[in-house]
Amino acid sequence: MTDQPFTIDWEFAQATAARLAGPGPKVTGSQANDAVAGLRAAAEASHDPVAQTSRLHSPPGSAPVLVVDRAGWSQANIGSMRALMDPVVAKIQTSVSAKMTTPPSPGVAAFGGKVAGAEVGALLAFMAGKVLGQYDLAPEGSPRLLLVAPNIVAAEREMDVDPRDFRLWVAMHEETHRVQFTAVPWLRDHMIETTRTLAVDLAPTPQELTERLTQLATKLPQAFQSGSNGLAEIFLTDEQRARVAEITAIMSLLEGHADVVMDDVGPSVIPSVAHIRAKFTDRRAGLSQFDRLLRRMLGLEAKMRQYADGAVFVRAVTAKVGIDGFNAVWTSPETLPSAAEMADPAAWVARVHG
Repeated sequence: MTDQPFTIDWEFAQATAARLAGPGPKVTGSQANDAVAGLRAAAEASHDPVAQTSRLHSPPGSAPVLVVDRAGWSQANIGSMRALMDPVVAKIQTSVSAKMTTPPSPGVAAFGGKVAGAEVGALLAFMAGKVLGQYDLAPEGSPRLLLVAPNIVAAEREMDVDPRDFRLWVAMHEETHRVQFTAVPWLRDHMIETTRTLAVDLAPTPQELTERLTQLATKLPQAFQSGSNGLAEIFLTDEQRARVAEITAIMSLLEGHADVVMDDVGPSVIPSVAHIRAKFTDRRAGLSQFDRLLRRMLGLEAKMRQYADGAVFVRAVTAKVGIDGFNAVWTSPETLPSAAEMADPAAWVARVHG
């Protein structure tokens, strides 16, 4: 273990996440096999409808599909998070070391690394029990589409929806993300670089951290307000919030586009799509008060808004210029919508299409 003043024990984070996430709903061996086979079939069946609906086409063999459990999802995300966070950790180490006269002992550094690892692992464990699927950009690896089998089974049981239709519906959403990032060659690198740069810039120096911690008591209630970005509201400056808003606009576009595609595929492919959407919307609205507060604090409520805001933008633009006109959004980073344009789709149409 390094004697740097700030480290994250990533192996401990992964072990913590796997231990805390739990296995998910009880299933027999046969049910587990059926779920995995059904999800693989759903992923395969989603390719053509998504391509036809979105009019985006991936190169053959791009980004494999993996059906994983909660521990598998955590492991994949540990790798991606570490690739994004290593530059942030390096910045913090440099700034903290400059303020220290004596480096910490190896024992103290190791303990600090495990504490940080436990915090990361606990956060990932919470997420591992919620996420149905994900397109993992894998900043320093190979991208892949992840479908989290126990969470999908738990959701379909809770909502009492048709398993075949629900699995295909979820696969449609994630397949749309796969198509976005594989049919648009520059998009993955753009998102990785933008996110990594922002994360490094947001990492506070010791002096900045001290200043922001003094504001904690007065600003903490903002983290629990509806519509906030969680704890980020406490630590971000106005300039940083503006930069976060711009990357949030891109994420809203991606999520909203995936939601529109998964619903527009229609009953010819997913007979109970309208019923599933209604049930899923009710499920999102039916969270417990504690769950709502926790999601709000972590900024996950803002994540839910991305689906709605992005879908409104996609439908409004498509109504004006059609699907091919909307797809001009994928031309280059300059044609992505700004935060202001997400709230004013006509402004994006006027800027891009004249």
